[in-house]
Amino acid sequence: MYVTMPNDQSSLSQFSATRRKADRKLARDLKPGGYLFREGDEARYIFRVLSGVLRLTRVMENGRRQVIAFGYPGDVIGFPNGAEHHTDCDVLTPARVVAYRRELLESGAGDAELHDELLTAALREISSMQDHFMMLGRKSASEKLASFLCVLADRVGTPLGPYTQIALPMSRCDIADFLGLTTETISRTITQLRRSGVIALESVHQVIILKPDDLLTLAGGEED
Repeated sequence: MYVTMPNDQSSLSQFSATRRKADRKLARDLKPGGYLFREGDEARYIFRVLSGVLRLTRVMENGRRQVIAFGYPGDVIGFPNGAEHHTDCDVLTPARVVAYRRELLESGAGDAELHDELLTAALREISSMQDHFMMLGRKSASEKLASFLCVLADRVGTPLGPYTQIALPMSRCDIADFLGLTTETISRTITQLRRSGVIALESVHQVIILKPDDLLTLAGGEED
């Protein structure tokens, strides 16, 4: 039986409050260094990230690791490949996720509104993956890193006066494996951006964007 979304505002608020309560009951707290799932595990659930950051990786046939994505609050992760997960998913920071049975994505399983949310998230993931593959093939190292920082600034950046601060819980190696570069190239490109005054480094895991327009221009491949 499908749930019908209410039309009036008070009913919508009540519906949302009910959803949040249900999510809290289903929530799982995760510790850094642990795994939410591994490649080849039976994909019985998909997960919505409520807080923290997770990392999705695969080991390629040549033995090299590829970082597929980073899961941030609001993301839905764990979409299966057939009956199994096709990546490892480990925890970078203390995190909380909500688990939903995969049947909700396939049939609605009694909640049409949630089914639509998960379907939209799946389509968004496909679009993001397409953008990612295009970036890997067509952008220079500086353009890739600038694009990565722009996306994070837009999604999870914190205002710091006229600037924007970004937390980078992942390592330089993680960023390199996500962008298809070497760790040395990532470190060198970060140094170049810092010396040009586009960014500043508060620590190895904290970046401050000083010139967002310049970073956005570089991300678009319009470097002078």
